[in-house]
Amino acid sequence: MTRPRKTTEPTLAVRAVRTRQAGKAVFAFFVAGADLLKFAEISRVHRDPEGGALQGFQRKGIKSHVQAITEFLDGGPVLFPNAIILAISSRARFTQTRGERPSGDARSGEAGTLRIPVPTEGPKAAWIVDGQQRSIALAQAQNKEFPVPVVAFVSEELAVHREQFILVNKAKPLDPRLIDELLPEVDASFPRDLSARKIPSELVNRLQNSAESPFYRLIKRPSGEFAAAVVTDSALVKGIRNSINGPLGSLAPHKATPQTPADVDAMYRLLVAYWGAVREVFPDAWGKPSTESRLMHSAGIEAMSVLMDRIMSRAAPGTDVKHHCVEALSRIAPFCRWTGGRWAELQRDWNEVQNTGRDIKMLSSHLARLDHTHAFVRVA
Repeated sequence: MTRPRKTTEPTLAVRAVRTRQAGKAVFAFFVAGADLLKFAEISRVHRDPEGGALQGFQRKGIKSHVQAITEFLDGGPVLFPNAIILAISSRARFTQTRGERPSGDARSGEAGTLRIPVPTEGPKAAWIVDGQQRSIALAQAQNKEFPVPVVAFVSEELAVHREQFILVNKAKPLDPRLIDELLPEVDASFPRDLSARKIPSELVNRLQNSAESPFYRLIKRPSGEFAAAVVTDSALVKGIRNSINGPLGSLAPHKATPQTPADVDAMYRLLVAYWGAVREVFPDAWGKPSTESRLMHSAGIEAMSVLMDRIMSRAAPGTDVKHHCVEALSRIAPFCRWTGGRWAELQRDWNEVQNTGRDIKMLSSHLARLDHTHAFVRVA
């Protein structure tokens, strides 16, 4: 694989470094993102219609994911060093660069030129093992010359392609909680799905670190916990995100518009007022471990976040928001069972409520019914 074979087949020439692993040639190089799908194909997993044999290995493309990456690439100058992994045909030819190695060369690779066939018809010369969504997005991006790193190993065996696909994707993805905590610390443009998570996590940071906050040092974050931390951050992040994105969410009026940026300070003040009222109305349930208080449990945090939107919707302009919330919560307090007893209508003991979608929906609906029933009852 050292001399280019004479052929009339069009080729793409790239500067590359070659090494060997497990007896196979492995190349590293850069190529314009728009050129990837010209010589590499996506082998979709499917069953042979006749014999039923499994073909290919790649998952179906996710349009929303591809669109999010494309929007990110089109958003301006971006750093996008994520390597595409290819299996490449032995039809590709590598010519090593002549000359002496530079002083201090680690001798882990050989520089040269890799010529990859770009067939006008028939099978392509490479198969995408990892990065199919990125490859499609790069082909759709406005900048057709955007350089993308590629690592390619020589193999035409489908079993090897599948093996590498499984190995690349079997690693546990980053903990979403860790991503959420890191997002506010990075001042960069993110794809749409990550951008939507940034403000809720920033608000949780402020609730955790501000002495005026009812959640001061009570929130568990991946970076470490204070001794008194009892609330899992993901439940609070989810509640805030739903309130921002929901059409009737109490935080929605303060989110960004095409004309104005998000008013994070207003969101923070509203959260402090509401949760400060929760702490005031339920002092015996506040600040305890979730094993002792379902108010501090993820199910309680999410359900009470839903209730926040209902209560805030009745607050007239100029109202003392915290006082308004205290009055509303005081009306339903006699019927809540956060630390003991049994939720009569739910037929559940206080500690039987779990962090499941079903239980969270059940508790949220029950609190909403209580609020509806007692909303205008005068507080003694």
